[in-house]
Amino acid sequence: MSSTPEKRISILISGRGSNMEAFLNAERHGALSGRVVRVISNRPEAAGLATASKAEVATAVVDHTAYESREAFDTALVEAVNQDNPDVVVLAGFMRILTPVFIDAFLGKLVNIHPSLLPKYPGLNTHQRAIDNGDKEAGATVHYVTNELDGGPPILQVTVPIETGDDAASLAARILAFEHIIFPEAVNWHLQERLVQEVDGAYLDGNKLPSTGTLREWQT
Repeated sequence: MSSTPEKRISILISGRGSNMEAFLNAERHGALSGRVVRVISNRPEAAGLATASKAEVATAVVDHTAYESREAFDTALVEAVNQDNPDVVVLAGFMRILTPVFIDAFLGKLVNIHPSLLPKYPGLNTHQRAIDNGDKEAGATVHYVTNELDGGPPILQVTVPIETGDDAASLAARILAFEHIIFPEAVNWHLQERLVQEVDGAYLDGNKLPSTGTLREWQT
């Protein structure tokens, strides 16, 4: 039997947690190089909490409305996450802007997915912005999190063609299906210690990744 400790994954959600569910599915099928130890939400009513409980994953709520400041909330969130001593913290639809209080506590093992081809379109309304600008393709980017909003080193991207007649909802739905593939894949690299965040960017197998990360292309 291997003496290597099992890698531990904490997942933060705010809603239905479809990306969280992708991690649970990957774990169930033996395709995840670690175990989801807990799912934490800032919203008590988040539907993903029930999904996690059904999968027999521990859950917790740190309700942001109970705190007077972002920093106070982030302090409580750090305490909650630290209880699980995770190897990676996954932001799976966690709809809070995190402060340095939280980000600095987990720098180098905090991973997010953003629904655009970063560095294009940080922030909100990414799909509509891509359509309005006449882009031929959109996508999603898995990236490490830093104190620059959506500005951490990209790890893995997927491109999806923008089709005639697409609106933000239809484009988002197609991209989401691919998010469920690339997010666990990129986190696996971190769990396997192939991927690390350094001061000057992300490195995979010792090689610095480009400013857009590694690219995956699928036709939809």
